[in-house]
Order: sequence, then structure tokens, then C-alpha cells
Amino acid sequence: MATQDDAQNTNLDRMSANLERVETLSQRLVQALTARTPPAQELNGPSQDVFVKAAGSYWKSFMENPGKMYEQQLEYWGKSVRHFMEAQQSLAKGAPLPNGADEEDPLKGDRRFSNPLWDTHPYFSYIKHQYAINKLAIENAVAEAEELNDKDKQRLQFFAAQIIDMMSPTNFLSTNPDALEKAVETEGESLVAGLENLVADLEANNGEMVVRLCDENAFELGENVAVTEGEVVYRNKMMELIQYTPTTKQVHKTPVVIFPPWINKFYILDLKQENSLIRWITDQGYTLFVVSWVNPDASYADVAIDDYIEDGYLTAIREAKAITGERQVNTVGYCIAGTTLHMTLALMAKRGDKSIKSATFFTALTDFSDQGEFVPFLQDDFVDGIEKEVNEKGVLRSFIMGRTMSFLRSNDLIYKPAIRSYMMGETPPAFDLLYWNGDGANLPGRMTVQYLRDLCQKNAFVTDGIEMCGETLHIRDVTVPIMAITCETDHIARWKDCYRGFLQTGSKDRTFIVSESGHIAGIVNPPSKKKYGFYANKDLPETADAWLEGAKEQEGSWWPTWETWLKKRSGPMVAARMPGDSEHPALAPAPGTYVRKRASL
Repeated sequence: MATQDDAQNTNLDRMSANLERVETLSQRLVQALTARTPPAQELNGPSQDVFVKAAGSYWKSFMENPGKMYEQQLEYWGKSVRHFMEAQQSLAKGAPLPNGADEEDPLKGDRRFSNPLWDTHPYFSYIKHQYAINKLAIENAVAEAEELNDKDKQRLQFFAAQIIDMMSPTNFLSTNPDALEKAVETEGESLVAGLENLVADLEANNGEMVVRLCDENAFELGENVAVTEGEVVYRNKMMELIQYTPTTKQVHKTPVVIFPPWINKFYILDLKQENSLIRWITDQGYTLFVVSWVNPDASYADVAIDDYIEDGYLTAIREAKAITGERQVNTVGYCIAGTTLHMTLALMAKRGDKSIKSATFFTALTDFSDQGEFVPFLQDDFVDGIEKEVNEKGVLRSFIMGRTMSFLRSNDLIYKPAIRSYMMGETPPAFDLLYWNGDGANLPGRMTVQYLRDLCQKNAFVTDGIEMCGETLHIRDVTVPIMAITCETDHIARWKDCYRGFLQTGSKDRTFIVSESGHIAGIVNPPSKKKYGFYANKDLPETADAWLEGAKEQEGSWWPTWETWLKKRSGPMVAARMPGDSEHPALAPAPGTYVRKRASL
């Protein structure tokens, strides 16, 4: 029978083993941090001008109305002191704070504070309510900064929100009841496992803290993601062109060419068979080509959007025509690739090239006059920082773009995963979408600056025209039949912004759809799931609000509706075509070789 001494010895042995692991991990942590090559300092925060302007606005308000400023400060001080006194009394009684402390609680319904201890334990209750008081005080102070223009106000609100989220008590071990309970339950094992996760992430990312969102060992390209059969039938320095194996005996005469965004990998459209748009298109009887973009390194520093158009779009269209023997193709562009497809169509119109029968755009922006949630990152201080970064590195490293996107949803994409991994010691989930999300791509330096300066800041494509490939291109030059698929809750390419640009095209054959959900789920929305519906309206009024008011909500995926539209522009049925021909031998099985290159930091 085990004695109490035996139990104590076992606990001591575990403690000693854990301490040895911590010592080893600490050495690895230091080594990992020494490998870090941080981005340009300007990318770590906004110019101090933003805060100087905010301070000036606050000081001016104080001078003009000191009573109001004092009232705000006294209110904050009063709440904090009263809260402290209530907490003292509650601690003495061993009880939580009284219900009155919940007045104006901005944390009500916040899932970060779902542990009952936040409401039942005096210590955690005090911390939670003081955080709520601080949160409101900061938000009220920002709201009172009246002498700022709209962009500076939006930036101040964004970065203030980042500070509020960063300082949440859930982000610190000593004030996170979930992490503390787990540490006690596991006798500290969860903390050691969390440190191992942290060190592993730092080592995998050259000292940068990039939180793994999924178990990367659970997926392998071509095995359980990106498994639709096909062959790489063409390759150049910019892309591999994949032709997919037909799944029907006959196919529509006109082939389809999809251009996915090069910010990420193409297999978001082919994660698994049940939600693969690529597989679904082939099942409907189409000859399908998909571009897989190269993941650039420093040798691509001088590659511009022009090169993506000439060596990507125009080349892929040319080769798809050559392989199928057709004079025209139908095209699809997703996100930035949809933006660039617009410019490609304008260029082809200038050159008298009639190779495009129709174009479909997935969440594609063309009019950047309203920059939405990206306002904080599209001002000169950040863009100057990006320009400095790409001048030094040759590329915009993928983790910088990924970090920017994550900060738009910091609690869900940064802090929550970090808490789960580093404090709780949990293994990230095996989730294919998150695997894809972490498999980012670098961006060529010249292309990045061109996109940010000419498209995002100058909005040249819809104003004076953008200089590209030896021509001045304008959105009104787009005249082929077009359909736009946008997403209702998309925060990257907001549907109303997409609509504004869509109306400025010169096409007389236009269809616009709004899918429910966001930038990814609204597009990767197979009919079999019956998860999200969509809105359709044949009329195209001058404003997005008017369009939505007249739109009809329809159940189910937009995919069949798009396919009906596409079918009318795809010609009669012909015998199915196997990938390639004598001039285009198979170079590699799908998903190809370019997609396998991981972005380096």
C-alpha cells in the first residue's frame, strides 16, 4: 500500500523532472529569440503623430471645457475607489462583489469571462470589474477626442481597442482562472507543456511569436487536403497551371480558368472533397484550370503586378486555349486576384484581345475610396514602414501580412489561441481551414508597394486610371459579361465597397450576389451543407443599401445559381478532355510543386 511519503516522493520527482524541462526549454527559448529578424520598426505601431494629435485634442477640450474633463476624471476615480472599497468588504466576507458593480458592464456576454469564478470569487470579480471600468474610461476618452479628422479618429479607436484587448486579465497567468485551475489539476504540467508550445512556435518562425492555430502535423498536401486529381500542365517563374481530371464523360466546350489570391495558397478552394469548389466545378462538367502562384523569395523583389498579369493571367489564358483548342475561356478571380483580373480585362480590351467570354469575381475590391477596417494600416506611416521592409528583404514576409489580418480580430486569432496553447498547454486543433490559414505566402516587394500606393491609397484604377503593362487602365474598360459574388459579413472586402466598384465597370451584362457569412465561409459554401443562403437582385440601383432593400433572400448555396449563369456562357457539350496534350506533358500531379514551398521568415 502506498504511503503518504511515497506520494510526496512522487510529487517531488515530477517537480524535479518539470524543473529540468523548464531549464532546457529556457535555453531553447533564448536561442530561438536570437534568430529573430524583426520587421521595420514602423510596422510595430502607428506614427507618434496619431497620439500627439489625440493629446492635443484632449488638451484643447480641457482648456475649453475644464469642468467636463474634471467630471470625467472624477467619475473614473470615484468608480475605481468605490469599487476598491466594495472589493475590500467582499474579500473580508469571502464573497463576490455586489450585483450593483455590474452596472454598465461592457463585458456582459464576453466569452473570455465565462468561467464562473469571474463572478463568484472576490479576487477575480474585482479584477474583472476594474478592467471593465478601465475599458469604459479609455473608450470614453477616445470618443471625446473631437479635433481629429475621420481617419485619425478611426486609427485612434483601433489602437486604443488593441491596448484594451492586450491588457485583458485573461491574457496573464496570475489573473486567468482557467489557466490557474488547469495548472493545479495537472501539477504544473500544463505550464511546462505551454512553454514547450511557445518555444516550438518561436523556433518554427525564426524567433517571431506566430501562434500556431492548428496541428500542422495532421495535414499533408495531396493526402488529406488538396486531393482533387489533376496535373500541372504548364510552369513558369510566376505560376503552375493545373488542369483537373474530368469526372464526367462530357464537358462544356468553353474551359474555366480560376485565379486565386497569391496572398494565400489556392487550395482554400480544395480543402476536402465535401467542400471543394474545384471538385464541384469538375463534377458539373467543366474543363477546369487553376493557377497555383509561386511563393516568392528575395529574387522576386522587382516583380510587379504587371508581371502577374503578363506571366500569370495572360499566359494561363493562352495555355488553356492552346490545350483545349478554344478561342475563349471563362475566368474567375478571388480577392486580390479578382482585383487584378479586372485590370487584366481592361488591358485585353485595350489590346483588342477577345479571349475572355465571361468573368466572375469572388470578394474583389476595385474602388478603395473607403478603406474600411484597413484604414489604420493604409496611412503613410505604415506604408512607409512596409516600403522600408521590402527594400531590405525583397519581399513582404507572410507573417507580417498574417499579423495584420489577425489584429483585425485579435481576441479570436491571437490572444485566445495563445492562451489555449501557452497557458493551458493544449495542442492546437486539427482543422484544415486553420492549416491553410497558417500556410501563407510572401509578396514581391515592388508588387506590394504598387498595390498599396497606386490601388489602395491613390485609388487610381477608378479615378484617373492606373499605369500597367504599357497602358492606362480604367475600370470602365471592363466590358465582358461579369458576375460578382460578395459576402455579407466580409471585413476584408466589404460587400458594399465591392458593389460601388462593380457599378463603375463598363459591362452591360452584370450580375451581383451577396452570400451570407464572411470572406472564406461565404465562398466555400457547398450546396450539400445547406448552411448559408444568399441575396440576389436583378436590378442595380445606385447604392448598395437600395440594392439590398430590393434583393430577395434565397436558401442554400449560391454555387448552383452561378453555375446556371456560367452554363449559358460555356457552349455545347463535348467529349471530356484529359489534362495536357503533346505540347503540354504532365509536369507533376496536383496540387503541384509551387504550393508546397513554405514562406520563410
